[in-house]
Amino acid sequence: MEIYPIETGNFKLDGGAMFGVVPKSIWNRTNPADKNNMIDIAARSLLIEDGDRLILIDTGLGNKQSDKFFGYYYLWGDDNIDDSLKKHGFHRDDITDVFMTHLHFDHCGGSVQWNKDRTGYEPAFKNARFWTNKDHWEWATKPNAREKASFLKENILPLEESGQLEFLPVPDSGFLKDSELGFDILYVNGHTDKQMIPHIKYKGKTLVFMADLLPTVGHIPLPFVMGYDTRPLLTLEEKKLFLNTAVNNDYYLLFEHDAHNEICTLQSTEKGPRLNQTFTFNELFN
Repeated sequence: MEIYPIETGNFKLDGGAMFGVVPKSIWNRTNPADKNNMIDIAARSLLIEDGDRLILIDTGLGNKQSDKFFGYYYLWGDDNIDDSLKKHGFHRDDITDVFMTHLHFDHCGGSVQWNKDRTGYEPAFKNARFWTNKDHWEWATKPNAREKASFLKENILPLEESGQLEFLPVPDSGFLKDSELGFDILYVNGHTDKQMIPHIKYKGKTLVFMADLLPTVGHIPLPFVMGYDTRPLLTLEEKKLFLNTAVNNDYYLLFEHDAHNEICTLQSTEKGPRLNQTFTFNELFN
Protein backbone atom coordinates (compact mmCIF):
# COMPACT_ATOMS: atom_id res chain seq x y z
CA MET A 1 0.00 0.00 0.00
CA GLU A 2 1.07 3.55 -0.76
CA ILE A 3 -0.69 6.75 0.33
CA TYR A 4 -0.46 10.23 -1.16
CA PRO A 5 -1.91 13.53 0.08
CA ILE A 6 -3.93 15.26 -2.66
CA GLU A 7 -4.43 19.01 -2.52
CA THR A 8 -7.69 19.89 -4.31
CA GLY A 9 -7.62 23.66 -3.63
CA ASN A 10 -7.86 26.18 -0.81
CA PHE A 11 -10.62 28.54 0.25
CA LYS A 12 -11.70 30.66 3.20
CA LEU A 13 -14.54 30.44 5.69
CA ASP A 14 -15.85 32.77 8.38
CA GLY A 15 -13.78 32.23 11.52
CA GLY A 16 -16.74 32.75 13.83
CA ALA A 17 -18.74 30.06 12.05
CA MET A 18 -15.77 27.72 12.22
CA PHE A 19 -15.43 28.09 15.99
CA GLY A 20 -19.02 28.54 17.18
CA VAL A 21 -19.26 30.07 20.65
CA VAL A 22 -15.49 30.39 21.16
CA PRO A 23 -14.45 34.10 21.16
CA LYS A 24 -12.33 35.41 18.30
CA SER A 25 -9.71 36.62 20.79
CA ILE A 26 -9.00 32.94 21.52
CA TRP A 27 -9.36 31.15 18.16
CA ASN A 28 -7.51 33.92 16.31
CA ARG A 29 -4.29 32.76 17.99
CA THR A 30 -4.28 29.46 16.11
CA ASN A 31 -6.35 30.40 13.05
CA PRO A 32 -5.68 34.08 12.31
CA ALA A 33 -8.44 35.88 10.42
CA ASP A 34 -8.09 38.41 7.62
CA LYS A 35 -9.85 41.78 7.53
CA ASN A 36 -13.09 40.06 6.49
CA ASN A 37 -12.93 37.66 9.45
CA MET A 38 -12.14 34.79 7.06
CA ILE A 39 -9.65 32.04 7.94
CA ASP A 40 -7.58 29.81 5.65
CA ILE A 41 -9.14 26.44 4.87
CA ALA A 42 -7.72 23.54 2.84
CA ALA A 43 -9.57 20.81 0.97
CA ARG A 44 -7.01 18.06 1.38
CA SER A 45 -7.87 14.62 0.05
CA LEU A 46 -6.07 11.32 0.44
CA LEU A 47 -5.19 8.80 -2.28
CA ILE A 48 -4.66 5.14 -1.36
CA GLU A 49 -2.93 2.82 -3.83
CA ASP A 50 -3.65 -0.73 -2.70
CA GLY A 51 -3.08 -3.47 -5.25
CA ASP A 52 -5.35 -2.87 -8.22
CA ARG A 53 -7.42 -0.29 -6.34
CA LEU A 54 -6.84 3.43 -6.31
CA ILE A 55 -9.08 4.96 -3.64
CA LEU A 56 -9.63 8.70 -3.33
CA ILE A 57 -10.99 10.00 -0.02
CA ASP A 58 -13.08 13.15 -0.63
CA THR A 59 -12.82 15.38 -3.70
CA GLY A 60 -12.96 19.03 -2.59
CA LEU A 61 -15.25 21.71 -3.98
CA GLY A 62 -14.85 20.92 -7.67
CA ASN A 63 -15.12 23.64 -10.32
CA LYS A 64 -18.64 23.47 -11.74
CA GLN A 65 -20.32 26.06 -9.51
CA SER A 66 -20.86 29.66 -10.58
CA ASP A 67 -18.46 32.54 -10.02
CA LYS A 68 -21.02 33.96 -7.60
CA PHE A 69 -20.92 30.74 -5.56
CA PHE A 70 -17.13 30.65 -5.39
CA GLY A 71 -17.11 34.35 -4.58
CA TYR A 72 -18.45 33.49 -1.14
CA TYR A 73 -15.46 31.26 -0.42
CA TYR A 74 -12.45 33.36 -1.47
CA LEU A 75 -10.53 30.71 -3.39
CA TRP A 76 -6.76 31.08 -3.07
CA GLY A 77 -3.60 29.28 -4.17
CA ASP A 78 -2.83 27.21 -7.24
CA ASP A 79 -3.62 23.69 -6.01
CA ASN A 80 -6.09 21.56 -7.94
CA ILE A 81 -6.94 17.89 -7.97
CA ASP A 82 -5.67 17.11 -11.48
CA ASP A 83 -2.22 18.62 -10.93
CA SER A 84 -1.97 16.94 -7.54
CA LEU A 85 -2.84 13.53 -8.99
CA LYS A 86 -0.39 14.09 -11.87
CA LYS A 87 2.37 14.92 -9.38
CA HIS A 88 2.10 11.35 -8.11
CA GLY A 89 1.78 9.81 -11.57
CA PHE A 90 -1.99 9.40 -11.72
CA HIS A 91 -4.99 10.64 -13.72
CA ARG A 92 -8.58 10.91 -12.54
CA ASP A 93 -9.52 8.07 -14.92
CA ASP A 94 -7.24 5.78 -12.88
CA ILE A 95 -9.39 6.16 -9.75
CA THR A 96 -11.32 2.97 -8.96
CA ASP A 97 -13.13 4.16 -5.82
CA VAL A 98 -14.16 7.52 -4.36
CA PHE A 99 -14.94 7.42 -0.64
CA MET A 100 -16.95 10.43 0.53
CA THR A 101 -16.75 11.12 4.27
CA HIS A 102 -20.01 13.04 3.87
CA LEU A 103 -21.87 14.91 1.16
CA HIS A 104 -21.34 18.57 2.07
CA PHE A 105 -20.22 20.48 -1.03
CA ASP A 106 -16.62 21.04 0.11
CA HIS A 107 -16.13 17.29 0.50
CA CYS A 108 -17.89 15.90 -2.56
CA GLY A 109 -18.24 18.78 -5.04
CA GLY A 110 -15.35 17.44 -7.08
CA SER A 111 -17.09 14.08 -7.52
CA VAL A 112 -19.37 15.52 -10.24
CA GLN A 113 -18.61 17.72 -13.24
CA TRP A 114 -20.36 19.27 -16.21
CA ASN A 115 -20.80 17.03 -19.24
CA LYS A 116 -19.08 18.05 -22.50
CA ASP A 117 -21.80 20.37 -23.80
CA ARG A 118 -22.68 21.67 -20.29
CA THR A 119 -26.28 20.48 -20.55
CA GLY A 120 -26.06 18.29 -17.48
CA TYR A 121 -23.73 16.59 -15.02
CA GLU A 122 -21.68 13.40 -14.91
CA PRO A 123 -19.31 11.69 -12.48
CA ALA A 124 -15.87 13.32 -12.57
CA PHE A 125 -14.19 9.90 -12.15
CA LYS A 126 -15.71 7.81 -14.91
CA ASN A 127 -14.23 4.48 -13.82
CA ALA A 128 -14.88 4.80 -10.08
CA ARG A 129 -17.46 3.56 -7.66
CA PHE A 130 -18.64 6.27 -5.26
CA TRP A 131 -19.06 5.23 -1.63
CA THR A 132 -21.31 6.68 1.04
CA ASN A 133 -23.79 5.02 3.43
CA LYS A 134 -27.54 4.72 3.08
CA ASP A 135 -28.37 6.65 6.27
CA HIS A 136 -26.29 9.64 5.25
CA TRP A 137 -27.61 9.45 1.67
CA GLU A 138 -31.18 9.75 3.00
CA TRP A 139 -30.09 12.63 5.24
CA ALA A 140 -28.46 14.46 2.33
CA THR A 141 -31.16 13.91 -0.28
CA LYS A 142 -33.93 15.00 2.09
CA PRO A 143 -32.03 17.81 3.81
CA ASN A 144 -33.08 19.76 6.85
CA ALA A 145 -33.31 23.54 6.51
CA ARG A 146 -30.05 24.07 8.41
CA GLU A 147 -27.94 21.95 6.04
CA LYS A 148 -29.82 22.45 2.78
CA ALA A 149 -27.26 24.94 1.46
CA SER A 150 -24.48 22.40 2.02
CA PHE A 151 -26.19 19.47 0.28
CA LEU A 152 -26.29 20.55 -3.36
CA LYS A 153 -28.34 18.19 -5.53
CA GLU A 154 -25.98 18.63 -8.50
CA ASN A 155 -23.18 17.16 -6.35
CA ILE A 156 -25.21 14.18 -5.22
CA LEU A 157 -28.00 12.98 -7.54
CA PRO A 158 -25.81 12.41 -10.66
CA LEU A 159 -23.90 9.75 -8.72
CA GLU A 160 -27.06 7.70 -8.26
CA GLU A 161 -28.22 8.35 -11.82
CA SER A 162 -24.91 7.07 -13.20
CA GLY A 163 -25.27 3.70 -11.47
CA GLN A 164 -21.87 4.18 -9.83
CA LEU A 165 -23.16 4.79 -6.29
CA GLU A 166 -22.43 2.23 -3.56
CA PHE A 167 -23.44 2.03 0.11
CA LEU A 168 -21.28 0.87 2.99
CA PRO A 169 -23.01 -0.77 5.97
CA VAL A 170 -23.69 1.19 9.17
CA PRO A 171 -22.79 -1.00 12.15
CA ASP A 172 -24.73 -0.75 15.40
CA SER A 173 -21.45 -0.12 17.24
CA GLY A 174 -20.67 2.96 15.14
CA PHE A 175 -17.33 1.45 14.10
CA LEU A 176 -16.93 -0.62 10.95
CA LYS A 177 -13.85 -2.85 10.93
CA ASP A 178 -12.26 -4.14 7.72
CA SER A 179 -14.57 -2.31 5.35
CA GLU A 180 -14.90 -3.13 1.67
CA LEU A 181 -12.27 -0.46 1.04
CA GLY A 182 -9.64 -2.00 3.28
CA PHE A 183 -9.75 0.38 6.24
CA ASP A 184 -11.77 0.79 9.43
CA ILE A 185 -14.44 3.51 9.64
CA LEU A 186 -15.74 5.47 12.62
CA TYR A 187 -19.30 6.79 12.18
CA VAL A 188 -20.06 10.10 13.94
CA ASN A 189 -23.25 12.16 14.03
CA GLY A 190 -22.56 15.54 15.61
CA HIS A 191 -21.51 17.46 12.50
CA THR A 192 -23.95 15.69 10.19
CA ASP A 193 -25.66 12.32 10.31
CA LYS A 194 -23.35 9.32 9.74
CA GLN A 195 -20.18 11.14 8.76
CA MET A 196 -17.47 8.53 8.14
CA ILE A 197 -13.94 8.86 9.55
CA PRO A 198 -11.39 6.47 7.96
CA HIS A 199 -8.74 4.79 10.14
CA ILE A 200 -5.92 3.54 7.90
CA LYS A 201 -3.07 1.23 8.96
CA TYR A 202 0.03 2.45 7.13
CA LYS A 203 3.71 1.77 7.69
CA GLY A 204 3.19 0.75 11.30
CA LYS A 205 1.00 3.76 12.17
CA THR A 206 -2.74 4.43 12.38
CA LEU A 207 -3.53 7.42 10.17
CA VAL A 208 -6.96 8.95 10.78
CA PHE A 209 -8.49 11.21 8.12
CA MET A 210 -10.30 13.76 10.28
CA ALA A 211 -12.82 15.29 7.83
CA ASP A 212 -15.11 17.55 9.92
CA LEU A 213 -14.82 15.77 13.26
CA LEU A 214 -11.66 17.83 13.81
CA PRO A 215 -11.20 20.44 11.06
CA THR A 216 -7.92 22.04 12.20
CA VAL A 217 -5.31 21.95 14.95
CA GLY A 218 -7.15 24.89 16.48
CA HIS A 219 -10.20 22.69 17.10
CA ILE A 220 -8.47 20.22 19.41
CA PRO A 221 -9.73 21.72 22.73
CA LEU A 222 -13.04 20.06 23.55
CA PRO A 223 -15.38 23.13 23.49
CA PHE A 224 -14.02 24.32 20.13
CA VAL A 225 -16.92 23.08 18.01
CA MET A 226 -17.99 24.47 14.65
CA GLY A 227 -21.14 26.54 14.34
CA TYR A 228 -21.93 24.35 11.33
CA ASP A 229 -22.45 21.23 13.47
CA THR A 230 -26.08 20.11 13.63
CA ARG A 231 -25.73 18.48 17.07
CA PRO A 232 -22.92 20.34 18.90
CA LEU A 233 -23.46 18.61 22.24
CA LEU A 234 -23.10 15.26 20.50
CA THR A 235 -19.94 16.52 18.82
CA LEU A 236 -18.55 17.25 22.28
CA GLU A 237 -19.12 13.65 23.35
CA GLU A 238 -17.77 12.22 20.10
CA LYS A 239 -14.68 14.43 20.25
CA LYS A 240 -14.00 13.52 23.87
CA LEU A 241 -14.15 9.81 23.13
CA PHE A 242 -12.10 10.08 19.95
CA LEU A 243 -9.39 12.38 21.35
CA ASN A 244 -8.81 10.11 24.35
CA THR A 245 -8.68 7.09 22.06
CA ALA A 246 -6.21 8.93 19.80
CA VAL A 247 -3.91 9.68 22.73
CA ASN A 248 -4.08 6.14 24.09
CA ASN A 249 -3.43 4.54 20.70
CA ASP A 250 -0.87 7.00 19.29
CA TYR A 251 -3.02 7.94 16.31
CA TYR A 252 -1.70 10.27 13.62
CA LEU A 253 -4.42 12.75 12.66
CA LEU A 254 -4.50 13.96 9.06
CA PHE A 255 -6.40 17.22 8.61
CA GLU A 256 -8.62 17.82 5.62
CA HIS A 257 -9.21 21.49 6.38
CA ASP A 258 -6.07 22.77 8.11
CA ALA A 259 -4.25 24.77 5.43
CA HIS A 260 -1.04 24.99 7.46
CA ASN A 261 -0.80 21.67 9.32
CA GLU A 262 -1.11 18.32 7.59
CA ILE A 263 -0.73 15.79 10.41
CA CYS A 264 -0.46 15.89 14.19
CA THR A 265 -0.21 13.71 17.26
CA LEU A 266 -1.79 14.40 20.64
CA GLN A 267 -0.65 14.25 24.25
CA SER A 268 -2.52 14.01 27.53
CA THR A 269 -2.48 17.13 29.75
CA GLU A 270 -4.32 18.40 32.84
CA LYS A 271 -6.65 20.23 30.46
CA GLY A 272 -7.31 17.13 28.39
CA PRO A 273 -5.81 16.03 25.06
CA ARG A 274 -3.69 18.71 23.43
CA LEU A 275 -1.40 19.09 20.44
CA ASN A 276 1.86 17.18 20.72
CA GLN A 277 3.71 17.36 17.38
CA THR A 278 2.89 18.41 13.82
CA PHE A 279 4.31 16.85 10.67
CA THR A 280 4.10 17.16 6.95
CA PHE A 281 3.17 13.94 5.20
CA ASN A 282 6.63 13.71 3.65
CA GLU A 283 8.37 14.21 7.00
CA LEU A 284 6.43 11.36 8.51
CA PHE A 285 6.38 8.79 5.73
CA ASN A 286 9.25 9.51 3.31
